[in-house]
Amino acid sequence: MAKQDPQRLIKKYPNRRLYDTRTSTYITLVDVKELVLSHEDFAVVDAKSGEDLTRSILLQIILDEESAGSPIFSAQVLANVIRFYGNAMQGMMGSYLEKNIQAFTDIQTKLKEQSSAFVSGKGAAGQEAWTQFMANQAPVMQNLMSNYIDQSKKVFIQMEEQMQTNAKNMLAGFPFPPKDKDTQ
Repeated sequence: MAKQDPQRLIKKYPNRRLYDTRTSTYITLVDVKELVLSHEDFAVVDAKSGEDLTRSILLQIILDEESAGSPIFSAQVLANVIRFYGNAMQGMMGSYLEKNIQAFTDIQTKLKEQSSAFVSGKGAAGQEAWTQFMANQAPVMQNLMSNYIDQSKKVFIQMEEQMQTNAKNMLAGFPFPPKDKDTQ
């Protein structure tokens, strides 16, 4: 049996078709979404140039999901994300979002693990109990996430204040003209 590459390679052709080199078949964005949901490691590359297109394919899936039903992102959130492009804080924003989504995913995983005994082996009755349990947990999770975001906001404010202090201290030795009291 041949050893499989750890990363699945999907080639995108000029006709916009996606070709899965592992299965030797053409696939759709729905199939790529399934790879994501099953935590499959993959890369999408342009068949001609070899350019990595993974991010653009993932963004396309997100766009399809956002357009199809209940969106995750409000227009305000999307506008705020756009405002970070070209901003000095762009790199920090990406890292911040990534870490927060990972924290949320970790919480979700832990909750699933802790509750697996609650649902296991009980069929439809177990699923109904799980649904009722989760409905009751939604406000608790909202409160937990709200507190987490508030704490994160405070850390960012402290970081901004520290950066301002550092900048003032670093620039104190430069001969800048004094500010006019009326323009402060």
